[in-house]
Amino acid sequence: MKKKTEQYKFKKMLDHLSSFKGRHTELVSLYIPAGYEIPKVAQQIRDEQGTAVNIKSTTTRKNVLGALERVSQHLTLFKEPPPNGLVIFCGNVSEREGVSDIQLFSFEPLKPLSTRIYRCDQEFVLEPLYDMLEAKEVYGLLIVERNEATVGILKGKSISMADYMTSGVPGKTRAGGQSAHRFERLRDAADHEFRKRIAEHANRIFLDEKNLSGILVGGPGHTKNKFFEGGFLHHELQKKVIGIVDTSYNGEYGLRELVDRGEDILQNLEMTHERDLVQQFLRQLVNDEPVTYGEKEVRYALQIGAVETVLLSEDVDLYRVRIACEVCNHTEEMTLSGEKLRKFREGIADSNCPQCGNVKLVIKEEKELVEDFTELAEATGAEVELISTETEEGSQLFKAFGGIAALLRFRVEQTVLP
Repeated sequence: MKKKTEQYKFKKMLDHLSSFKGRHTELVSLYIPAGYEIPKVAQQIRDEQGTAVNIKSTTTRKNVLGALERVSQHLTLFKEPPPNGLVIFCGNVSEREGVSDIQLFSFEPLKPLSTRIYRCDQEFVLEPLYDMLEAKEVYGLLIVERNEATVGILKGKSISMADYMTSGVPGKTRAGGQSAHRFERLRDAADHEFRKRIAEHANRIFLDEKNLSGILVGGPGHTKNKFFEGGFLHHELQKKVIGIVDTSYNGEYGLRELVDRGEDILQNLEMTHERDLVQQFLRQLVNDEPVTYGEKEVRYALQIGAVETVLLSEDVDLYRVRIACEVCNHTEEMTLSGEKLRKFREGIADSNCPQCGNVKLVIKEEKELVEDFTELAEATGAEVELISTETEEGSQLFKAFGGIAALLRFRVEQTVLP
């Protein structure tokens, strides 16, 4: 669950960065893998500064030089990149023409960086980071043809070929009479043995994958169907076949084709899981079985250990904060919307201290609701499921129930907490 929370926060940060658009090619993106020498990167930035002085547009030149200078200064804080590498984004993010607002964003990514990138563009380079958020379920890939077969593994967007086989099955003969029948029997026997060999290799490779979520089978014509219907695969793997797809190629190119043509199947698996959870909540709600919804109600159920699974919409924009009064030191926890939180940060919130009436309230601690609920869930062994609004059920959860609901282990009184 902690991993889910980290990915959720990481995605929100990337979505925030993606909202910045430069008026010209003045947004700097810098990716530094672990082990790469910081002094070499610093020298590259100095070289880029020397090149940037030749930019014709005065405004663009000023913004690019300003961003590169900020990056250069920031690099002095590091002797070496963190274990997963270092990502730096810097540039003028002001939406007003002629106004410069150069901001720098720096962090260690979720997973190790594999390539070094420097780019100055109208947008920050975020694709490699978004790729880290792709679902990392493992899927088996199997292409079956009469004369060849390929076994592969799909992890996120990474496709690897684990095995490639050729059959040695003899082609059709033009001979007639008994010879033709004999060759036909030999060919059928060799074909059967090849399918058994394909299955042995696939069984060995797929059964070693502990997190195998499903198997896609591809190939031309009916060969792939005959292989599946013949029960050649291990019985546990046979149950994990999620789709049989027509493909034209084999080898590495064939694996990519199989993934492309099976994309809808793969996407629907995650959406189906989310739909099932929301439908279960709605069904239990109608049948008056143990469920609850609403931020305060779910929080209370989590605190007393009554929650089995929290359903939390990805579009929920709520934060759990601890507010303190600067006059009487009174503190209290509350849940604020993103807009209300921003007003507190800017000092324009219209809330008074309930103890002394003072308006000088400050935020001492804050965390996103998904992080707060995840911590509460971990303490009692509950699960937190993030639900997208891309499905009808996910949209209904957000619009009708505020995007916060829970499947309960037992019924609880609807006690309302502050």
